[in-house]
Amino acid sequence: MLKKILIILGILGVFFLCFVYIGQNKHQDNSTVIQFASWGSKSEVDILKPLLDEFEVENPDIRVDLMHIPQNYFQKIHLLFASNTAPDVIFINNHYLPIYANAGLLEPLQADNNFYKKSLEALSWGNTLYAVPRDISNLVIFYNKDIFDRYGVKYPQENWTFSDFLKTAKSLTRDGIFGISFEEDTLFYLPYLMSEGGGILADDLSRLIIDDAASKKGLNFYADLRKKYHVAPLREESASATMAQMFLQGKLAMQLSGRWLVPKYREEADFDWDVVNFPSGDRGSIVPLDASGWAIAKSSKHKPEARKLVDFLASKRSIEKFAASGLIVPAREDVAESIYFLDNKKPLHTRVFLDVIKTSKPTPVSVDYKEILDNLKGRFEYLFN
Repeated sequence: MLKKILIILGILGVFFLCFVYIGQNKHQDNSTVIQFASWGSKSEVDILKPLLDEFEVENPDIRVDLMHIPQNYFQKIHLLFASNTAPDVIFINNHYLPIYANAGLLEPLQADNNFYKKSLEALSWGNTLYAVPRDISNLVIFYNKDIFDRYGVKYPQENWTFSDFLKTAKSLTRDGIFGISFEEDTLFYLPYLMSEGGGILADDLSRLIIDDAASKKGLNFYADLRKKYHVAPLREESASATMAQMFLQGKLAMQLSGRWLVPKYREEADFDWDVVNFPSGDRGSIVPLDASGWAIAKSSKHKPEARKLVDFLASKRSIEKFAASGLIVPAREDVAESIYFLDNKKPLHTRVFLDVIKTSKPTPVSVDYKEILDNLKGRFEYLFN
């Protein structure tokens, strides 16, 4: 009897293996392969890969070839477009999107009303959406509550001004500790300009406004934090350490930065910390709002399949998984207002990242924005140092 059972099981096993083999070959022979390019740290890729596996299970006729490009991402994307080998789906941000959209290299897209309006605005060119958003990038002030407590300084409040901010930074600058971070990248001085009513480019991109009085006022205030008041570290004082490293080392009481640092600080900070909105200048508290999302190449031969992938990645279920990592501010309001983002973990005032959206401003970016910044770099380097 046992022998008969083993024979039957053996025959069934052969049939099963044949079925699997036929199924695999059918998938390989008939599936449509779409290429998807993305940057991202290991932690981001660890979220992304299982999502792509889910997508392939739900869409057995589509296979996704992930092109992970961790460094020099847009240089390589430029080359792929130039050689007519652009991926079908491209993860992109609002700083580079105008270059491709203006050249007619991206497919116009649509998104539902679950996304923050400003995230859609950031990823549009000529009033046309060219990428469906994944996240919003804005800036807040991180602060070390232990340092505030040590020196008896009150925690910053939502309605604080540039004057309050400077007074606070002065009170905290002592014993080898600096009151506030200082970085020479445009992202980190734009809030000072915008909050005074200035910036780099006019909102309609018609002219440079960097030499307007409001922009100069913001720039000079920022430079003075380092040079006049010395509440921010000079270049030689930070040496090779990043501002994040100095914050973790307890050498910075406050740091201007974004949501991307939250997972690192949750894991590595051995002190209590929180976040607050950027202080108000003459025009209020205004920080640049940037966004990243998924675009489709105009040259794609598989647009319906590419759109399926974009819709899947931008779905509530997928964005929840990105949000749960702590890395991003979700561009979807229904996820931002959920436990996946408001997760009762540090920082205590996580909602600040959402409140800031209301007063933030999508960064005015032109086709030649990078060239403009390169031309200004030497000038600002002199001013800051």
